Amino acid sequence: MGIETVAVYSDADRHSMFVKEADQAFRIGPPPTNESYLKMDTIIDVCKASGAQAVHPGYGFLSENPLFQKALQDSNIGFIGPNNKAIIAMGDKIESKKLAIAAGVSTVPGYMGEVDTIEEVIKISNDIGYPVMIKASAGGGGKGMRIALNDEEAAEGFKLSKVEAINSFGDGRIFIEKYI
Repeated sequence: MGIETVAVYSDADRHSMFVKEADQAFRIGPPPTNESYLKMDTIIDVCKASGAQAVHPGYGFLSENPLFQKALQDSNIGFIGPNNKAIIAMGDKIESKKLAIAAGVSTVPGYMGEVDTIEEVIKISNDIGYPVMIKASAGGGGKGMRIALNDEEAAEGFKLSKVEAINSFGDGRIFIEKYI
């Protein structure tokens, strides 16, 4: 298609095929995603330095982040993906579930809000009935999800899901659904 490609990579991915195959490749930081792939300003700086006209955000990381899409737009850089309104409506699983319910779409039973403490997780999980799925609201690709069969697993799953969600998406909001 005659389109030059620019890749960004963390130290962990420096030998990856996508880095080798790109026309240009820029190191954006060390392996922790919050020090590389989640740094919007760094990625926008690479776009400007390389002359990139658009970003395909891939999957996970910033692909469902409306602030990233807006920051690109403000920098006159295209975003290859849904518009900001769609990202806001569908990228946040709590909000997208509320939208689906309002539209009359069947959804998995669960708690329709953010869960903040282990005590809340255990109470809500018992109200829903085990097994439950503890999920990152901003998650994708299976990250930030844990199945819990009892109170102990729910408490541990909450802690693990929250850390993984923060590290993978920069957003630690958690909700709970019935595991089906």
